[in-house]
Amino acid sequence: MGLGGCIILIAAGAILTFATDWDMQGVNLNLVGVILMIVGLIGVATFSSIARRRRVVVPPATPVIDDTRPHSRDGYSDGYGV
Repeated sequence: MGLGGCIILIAAGAILTFATDWDMQGVNLNLVGVILMIVGLIGVATFSSIARRRRVVVPPATPVIDDTRPHSRDGYSDGYGV
């Protein structure tokens, strides 16, 4: 079930809970709506955690240059004249 299915479950549960006043013998539609909303929220949480793990980190296209050592231009430390 994808994200769209979870949102549909939440919407259907909210409609059953808050927007209807039907009475069915043996079925509590308010409870069914709350259960659908809870299942939809669990589905959204599960989907988002799985989608977060599936993200691929693309390395940068340009090379990273480590420029942490200080540069001194005294003529002796650059390899010439040593």
